[in-house]
Amino acid sequence: MPIKQVDGPLLKAMVLEATRTLDANKEAVNALNVFPVPDGDTGSNMSLTMLSAAREVERAPDRTVGAVAQALAQGSLMGARGNSGVILSQLFRGFARYAADRTALDARDLARALQAGVETAYKAVMKPVEGTILTVAREAAQAAVQAARSTGDVIEVIEAAHRAALAALERTPELLPVLKKAGVVDSGGKGYTFILAGYLAALRARESQGPEAPVAGAPAVPAREAGRDASPATTVAFRVDEEISDIRYPYDTEFFIRGREIPLQAIAEQLNQMGDSVYVVGSPELAKVHIHTDNPGRVLDFCLRFGELIRIEIHNMREQHADLLARAGAAAADPPAASAAADPVPAPSSDPAASPAPAPNPVPDPPEAAASAVVAVAAGDGLEAILKSLGVAQVVRGGQTMNPSTQDLLEAIEACPADRVFVLPNNKNVILAAEQAATLSRKEVHVIPTRSIPQGIAALLAWQPDGDPEKTRQAMLRTLEEVQTGEVTYAVRDTTFGEMAIREGDILGIWNGQIVATGATPEEMVKAVLERMMAERPGEVITLYWGEGVDQQRAEALAEELRRLYPQCEVEVQYGGQPLYFYIFSLE
Repeated sequence: MPIKQVDGPLLKAMVLEATRTLDANKEAVNALNVFPVPDGDTGSNMSLTMLSAAREVERAPDRTVGAVAQALAQGSLMGARGNSGVILSQLFRGFARYAADRTALDARDLARALQAGVETAYKAVMKPVEGTILTVAREAAQAAVQAARSTGDVIEVIEAAHRAALAALERTPELLPVLKKAGVVDSGGKGYTFILAGYLAALRARESQGPEAPVAGAPAVPAREAGRDASPATTVAFRVDEEISDIRYPYDTEFFIRGREIPLQAIAEQLNQMGDSVYVVGSPELAKVHIHTDNPGRVLDFCLRFGELIRIEIHNMREQHADLLARAGAAAADPPAASAAADPVPAPSSDPAASPAPAPNPVPDPPEAAASAVVAVAAGDGLEAILKSLGVAQVVRGGQTMNPSTQDLLEAIEACPADRVFVLPNNKNVILAAEQAATLSRKEVHVIPTRSIPQGIAALLAWQPDGDPEKTRQAMLRTLEEVQTGEVTYAVRDTTFGEMAIREGDILGIWNGQIVATGATPEEMVKAVLERMMAERPGEVITLYWGEGVDQQRAEALAEELRRLYPQCEVEVQYGGQPLYFYIFSLE
């Protein structure tokens, strides 16, 4: 029997099946990435974005297709990772706008909703590039619209979209020369074909089993993949004599409002009179509220005026604080046999795996509140300490090895002790998510499109906490042209990049985001890249950040060699602790 419409329960089944299909095939998508470095790969980013969307969809009421579509849009918006995840969230956002207030979608409506998603995604990207997920989604939607003119069966509509997506995917190398040279199709487009395949599988299951077909839940998200640290909780020391009663607003309260035309700013202004640590973010249809208050009931009663309250969580911070104090006291009464602080510092080892990382530079106490604050993205405890020592208020863990989500960035922005925030993504694949977070914040947010840690540090040095915001933004932007970035990592797959044949495990030298050399050792690659930098645009200061896989002795020896090679330059060496990248360095 043909399926004439997609209602709420069926759309939910389609989203969850699409999530499972993409998650099962994410490594096949990752393998298509042209750039063979250990980075936040497209398949992983799209899968994590879909997992966030699926969790929101699972919790949503499925009485109408509009409610499920709104949950899909909101979940993907907050969970979007990397450029591919942000574009995917925009496809869902446009879909949800079309589906809003509808109980169900017939074949024509479904096709038009897919088309609306494409239109929204193209508008969201400043310079749309053909041969990417945008092309695949556009041609799929066009095929769906064409099919809906001659059939009322939604299965046939999605079948047409899936066929067109596969055909468009095969043509992506003709539109993007870099794909053709590498002999691959576009990875984001490939991921989208798996989403459509999941939709189709759910529809066929409904066709064969009828409306009573069970809806399976979304796959579980591993803690580390979800962007959470899976390691044991860090021990926190407290003054045992601290008064618990000093907490003015003891109830940490968080919930969502589902409604229409939710006045985010007006709610935030009113809640600021009921507590602190207030943020109200989201959309006019679904808003997330957070507040520390002494009267959660009053907060909930007020917010009920604007819609239905869901996912309410209230924690008594005095109770939590008392528990931590008790555990701290127990630890003090029964100290471990050997204190880590008393251990002698071992000499650096020639074996990188055996060499312990040095303690990062101490982080100073936060400065007094200024007119603006900075959020920066970084991976590595040394880099995090450096950024904080330069005044960064919030460091979001991630970048090269795990692109943070829109929600990760938004929460960091809202946690800053200032109403004006500058964001340093420090990775080209984080910029779109940062810009998306900026649109969701109630604060004045400026995203400085830094593509590397050295660019981020240079921009940070131009930041004036209490300066004119536009002059400060322009000064930070100007620094991006003044610093050259080098990175040394290893290849995670065989590929061809430009004229270079790269094999898995090769050491790669990267200059301003482009692979320019391969070699046998990380130190060899630092020298090779610096030689090219100096020939192109000589500088005066070389700063070297060493990461995992390198010990301090090796880094200092390399720095000494660079001083001999470039006696006119000042050479600085610092511990970065970044994973997977042996060295990150800059020339200014």
